[in-house]
Amino acid sequence: MYCSRMSAEEEVYTHGHDPVVIAAHAKRTASEAAAFLLPRLTPGIHLLDFGCGPGSITAGLADHIGPGGSVVGIDNSAETVALATESVGHRPNLSFETASVYELPFAAETFDAAYGHQVLQHLLDPISALREVKRVLKPGGVIGVRDADYGTMTHHPTCPSLETWLHVYHTVARANGGEPDAGRRLPQWVRAAGFVEASVTSSVWTYASSAERQSWARLWASRIMLPVFAERAVALGICEHIELAGVASGWHRWADEPDGWFAFIHGEVVATKPA
Repeated sequence: MYCSRMSAEEEVYTHGHDPVVIAAHAKRTASEAAAFLLPRLTPGIHLLDFGCGPGSITAGLADHIGPGGSVVGIDNSAETVALATESVGHRPNLSFETASVYELPFAAETFDAAYGHQVLQHLLDPISALREVKRVLKPGGVIGVRDADYGTMTHHPTCPSLETWLHVYHTVARANGGEPDAGRRLPQWVRAAGFVEASVTSSVWTYASSAERQSWARLWASRIMLPVFAERAVALGICEHIELAGVASGWHRWADEPDGWFAFIHGEVVATKPA
C-alpha cells in the first residue's frame, strides 16, 4: 500500500550515495539505458530527467536532442547534483537542479518528454511521482521509465550466498518503502497515473565474461557492506554483520567461477500524456 504523499526528506534510497554507488551509476549511457525511448525524442525538444544521479545518461540525452532543445536533470541529493554539474562537461542545453519528483519546481506543461531510470523502484509512492511528472509535461508529451526487476535475477552456478543476498535486498528495499520488483509493475503504475498509449518492452543485463563477473561482484560485495544498507539489514533483524560479510565473500567466489552467469530483466514503458 502506498502513502498518499511523501516529501524528498522522507524517502529512503536503499543504495545510498556512497562514491562506490555513484561511480557505478556514472558508467551508464543514454544509448543503452534509454534505447527504448530515444526513437521518440526528436531534436529541439525540452526533456526532464528525473532521478538523474551523476548525470551520465542525462548528458547523453542532451547530445541526442541537440543544441536546439534542452535537458534538465533533477535529483533529491544536492551532493549528487553538484557532482553531475561538475563532471559531465559543459553543454549549453543541459542543466541540473536539486528537487523532489513529488514537487517539481516547474510550471505545468513545461516539457515535451520525461525520463526516469531506476527511480520508481525506490519511491514510496511511484504513482504520485508519475502524476507530478505528467503535470509538467505538455499534452501529447511522452514519458519513458525503466526499472530493474529483482525477482527475475538468476545466476549460475548455484550460490547460496547470492540467494541470501537477494532475500536480504528484497526485505530491506521493501522495509524502506520501495518495490524491488518494479519492472513488472511499470505498466500498471503508468496507467494509474493517467498516461495512455503505453508501449511496453523489456531488456536484459547479462554478466558472463570474467571481467563482467568481477565488476558486478565487486559492486555488490561493496554495496551490501555500506552502512546505509548493512545497518538497516541488521536493525531489521534480517541478518548480522558477519553474515553480510559472508555474502560479500560469496559474491567473489561466484565471480571466480569460469562458467559464472548472472542476468535479469528491466521493464520499460513509453507512454503519452493525453492531449
